Amino acid sequence: MINTDSGKKARDYLKERGIDKDTIKEFKIGFASKDKDKLIKYFKEKKIDVSTLNDLGLANNDIDTFIDRVIFPLDDRNGRIVGFSGRIYDKKVDMAKYINTKETPIFTKGTCLYHYNPSKEHVRTSKSVIVMEGFMDVIRASTIGIKNTVALMGTALTDEQISLIKKLSQNVYLCLDGDEPGQNAILHNGELLEKAGLNVKVVCLTDDEDPDSYILKYGKDSFQGLIDGAINYEDFRIQRLRKGVNFNSDIELTNYVNKVLGEIAKISDEIRREIMLKKLATETDLSYNTLEKKLLELATEKEKSNNEPVKREDKRRNKYERASLEFIYYMLFSERAIKIYDTKKLFFMNSSLRELAGEISYYYHNYGNIVIADFYTYLSDKKELLDPYNEIINLNLSEEVSDETLKEYAKVISDYNVREDIKALEEELRKEPDELKKAMISEKIRKLRIGENQNE
Repeated sequence: MINTDSGKKARDYLKERGIDKDTIKEFKIGFASKDKDKLIKYFKEKKIDVSTLNDLGLANNDIDTFIDRVIFPLDDRNGRIVGFSGRIYDKKVDMAKYINTKETPIFTKGTCLYHYNPSKEHVRTSKSVIVMEGFMDVIRASTIGIKNTVALMGTALTDEQISLIKKLSQNVYLCLDGDEPGQNAILHNGELLEKAGLNVKVVCLTDDEDPDSYILKYGKDSFQGLIDGAINYEDFRIQRLRKGVNFNSDIELTNYVNKVLGEIAKISDEIRREIMLKKLATETDLSYNTLEKKLLELATEKEKSNNEPVKREDKRRNKYERASLEFIYYMLFSERAIKIYDTKKLFFMNSSLRELAGEISYYYHNYGNIVIADFYTYLSDKKELLDPYNEIINLNLSEEVSDETLKEYAKVISDYNVREDIKALEEELRKEPDELKKAMISEKIRKLRIGENQNE
């Protein structure tokens, strides 16, 4: 909440924008005063090391990063604040409109979506998620009761953000700005989302409007009408192809038709393909049969291309490697996984994974729980563990897991270790000339095999 006298202008600015006290509270909107070292002084009063502020991007050379701005907190996928964005509220000030927290050990722009965690329940109810461009778009939509929204931290989606969206819903509405950059961003992001197997629709705003300005100008019912009338991404692509085409030019018309046929060829639904072909025939005054013939040629070429053998590196992991990575992933989110790790004394053949699992267990027993952002900071001076940690955290599995699944992972890991021990002993047995020692090695192998069989 903004509750200082020095923040009156900021409060007035938000009020003018239609942001009331309840909305300020809901989105935890704050204010950074004009003092250039207010946060630094506060830390010093609390006897907290000021270098922490520099590490987190909140200060630089004893000057606060955010000065005289409205502050929007940025959450991670679990709802924990990991960064901030500050917006100017005085139009007379000649400064950057927004400044954001620099990337830090706990905040990476490409791994977050604004309003992700609060949107989950609303997405579950509506069975869809609306992707917007800015903070104010999401906040404005919330004021009219549309809360199944997230906002990008830039105009292009990253693989990590797409994974987060997939966890929310299979049905995605792209509602980006109506200007040319916004429309180009829809083209790019829509293609990425479709390749990820998501159902993508586009909310078409009028030129140069964004969701925030559109809602303020036309109201809730009109904006809801745009959402209800959202078009399929393929239709949007074709609309964009049509833009600026001179239908009186044979060359431009031919290029346009070939591009549209290329888009139709990507669609697997035969009924929809036929509908789109008929529309194209009517629009261009070309024969349906001619268009259908050309479409079949394109489909045949595509099929031939898909059937050509492609050499690619096989990155598939065996059952043990998958079990190891996924079990350690769940150690970060489930104390039950840590208890199984401790009780069964699980051993990972990979030394980095073994050390990482040990650090997770140690951290949990010392601090009582694991906050991902804090644990990452804890690992920051253990450079050799950051690569396996990043690989594991980017698995983006569900954070919920059953006891049966955890026990199955543990069994796969234990059984693999037994087999590897047996292999090593068999090799030792093969090389050992002493009969007495051979007998001792054979007994070890026998006991291991009994234990292995008992675990099956």
